[in-house]
Amino acid sequence: MAWFLESTVARLFAATVLVLGVGTLVGLVVLWPGDRGEARLGQGLAASSERGEVDRIETFPCSGFQTDECRRVEVRLLSGPDEGATSTLELGAGGLNPELSLGDQVRLTKDAGPAAETGDAPRYSLSDFERRSPMLWLLIAFALLVVLFGRLRGALSLLGLALSLLIVLLFIVPAILAGSSPLAVALIGSFAVMLVTIPLAHGIGPKSLAAILGTAASLVLTVLLALLFTNVAHLTGLSSEEATVLQVNEIGVSLQGLVLAGMVIGALGVLDDMTISQASAVMALRAANPAQRFGEIYSRGLEVGRDHVTATVNTLVLAYVGAALPILLIFSSGEIGFLDAANVEVVAKEIVATLVGSIGLIAAAPLTTALAATLSARIPDHQLERAGDGHSH
Repeated sequence: MAWFLESTVARLFAATVLVLGVGTLVGLVVLWPGDRGEARLGQGLAASSERGEVDRIETFPCSGFQTDECRRVEVRLLSGPDEGATSTLELGAGGLNPELSLGDQVRLTKDAGPAAETGDAPRYSLSDFERRSPMLWLLIAFALLVVLFGRLRGALSLLGLALSLLIVLLFIVPAILAGSSPLAVALIGSFAVMLVTIPLAHGIGPKSLAAILGTAASLVLTVLLALLFTNVAHLTGLSSEEATVLQVNEIGVSLQGLVLAGMVIGALGVLDDMTISQASAVMALRAANPAQRFGEIYSRGLEVGRDHVTATVNTLVLAYVGAALPILLIFSSGEIGFLDAANVEVVAKEIVATLVGSIGLIAAAPLTTALAATLSARIPDHQLERAGDGHSH
């Protein structure tokens, strides 16, 4: 038996986490999309594209009364059946007209219809820029910095991040497309992410037990608040272009459920940060003064939590504001009053998500502090250093 399971309270906490893990596993099995997860959106959204490189740019006057200059761009195809061939694009005249330079790599879609079969040169249209290469280098730099700074813990946290993305891509998204309740899928998926990432990054010990239970309780509270205020505020999920696409394709996804799922998944990241930080602070406080008992540990840990809540709530609010910044600019340019703008669903949705996530975050501080203080008060003095490290041996 692990050293931290010597007390009855620790065994009770561990049993609760075990039950949560089994319940999450059952939920994954029940909701797993399997063959049902093959729903697809319209083909127009998933049109394949090829990579190309800009070889030549020529400007010419636009036809009609337009004063802007149009551009004729020659792009050499770097992939696909026409690799090596050159396609000529005409940009401007009210159409897509991004800033292009020689050597830029772009994505091209092949034109459909009879026109695509005429002439020797392949007919393509500009789809987007090729961004994968710079994003890959950014990802490599991020991973190297995490490993250099965090060493083994950093490498394990990257593994946890990779597994989290797999849960999202292999379970959450396909299960929602298969018609399962987005809220149920998001909650089970969030529990799965939590049960994978926290032990991987922080080991299996009192700190992780307290953080897992604190996160789970706060997530449940977040779900209840999201359910209540999504209904009270009549958030339908119909305010975005993505919702229109889902409706047009008739794949049977609950748009209101997607709003709820987004709130739950969005809250998970900050909850993990809050609960681990609080549990770690409590263990460090007990290790600094082993004579402390529950009341003192909880009181001092909560002081740390107040500072953390203040900073994290600000981070959460700014993250949502940053995501909604284009929408806010549109409303501001239209001289719509703040209260009128807040009542529009596309803005109201972000406000409710921010407030629901913030309340869950605030609740996580005292919950996790109490759980961690209860555990830490029962750890023998000679084991306190291990408790702070969080890894069992």
